[in-house]
Amino acid sequence: MPILLINVLMIVAVVLAAFFALVRYLETVGVFFPSRDMAVSPLIMDLPWEDVYFKASDNVRINGWFFKNPFGRESTLFFAHGNAGNMSDRLLKVKFFYDLGLSVFIFDYRGYGKSEGKPSEAGVYLDAQAAYDYLQSRGDVEMDKMIFYGASLGGVVVVDLATHRKAALLVVESSITNAADMARVHYPFVPSFLLSLKFDSINKVRDLKVPKLFIHSPEDEVVPYWVGQKLFEAACVPKEFLKINGGHNDGSITAEPTAAGEFIRILKVKELI
Repeated sequence: MPILLINVLMIVAVVLAAFFALVRYLETVGVFFPSRDMAVSPLIMDLPWEDVYFKASDNVRINGWFFKNPFGRESTLFFAHGNAGNMSDRLLKVKFFYDLGLSVFIFDYRGYGKSEGKPSEAGVYLDAQAAYDYLQSRGDVEMDKMIFYGASLGGVVVVDLATHRKAALLVVESSITNAADMARVHYPFVPSFLLSLKFDSINKVRDLKVPKLFIHSPEDEVVPYWVGQKLFEAACVPKEFLKINGGHNDGSITAEPTAAGEFIRILKVKELI
């Protein structure tokens, strides 16, 4: 083989290896943004709460907060948060749901807050299953009135959870179809076949018989509106779609009275509040 051809092949191999390494790096730094520092304590909310720990099936210790509502109905909202910060950044949302009469359970994925380990796709799925199993083990939670709620990455988490555990309602806010669609949005130069992350919500929702509510804003600058619509369209019935206003981080059912009212209506129809 000519020396020139060998050199060219070696250069190509090095470039491909470097590009592959870049893809893996982007998957790591572009998906999970955990914070170990708890921004605030639930004590500031003056609500009854428990600081709890439990272990995932791979023995990783996970931290959660349980706000058991003594004045509400039996329904509990299972809260899977987004990819940045930790659960302490979601206390205003927690209070919104609590004030509706719901008990609220929120937990940190591995690598977030006081939870052990490092975040990964497989890991966050295991963490959610462990969180559900912890609630089931308590004996004081009505599991047939469980509401799965996930925002952004949390939407991916609760969609996966709903394929393994039972919910009365699945709420997916500002979330994605799969990793390939999001790579096309933010990293169009990356071929989808190189991705190790899947986050394949779109195929998982096709067969989920649980009632589903999808929430998205046309102004979402992180997860485009068409992505949320595509996920909704792929889901089987029963399902509803709620359009909200605002960006990815400031638009929410908790921040808009009209959207909050529609969410409350759905909960009342399903006798969850």
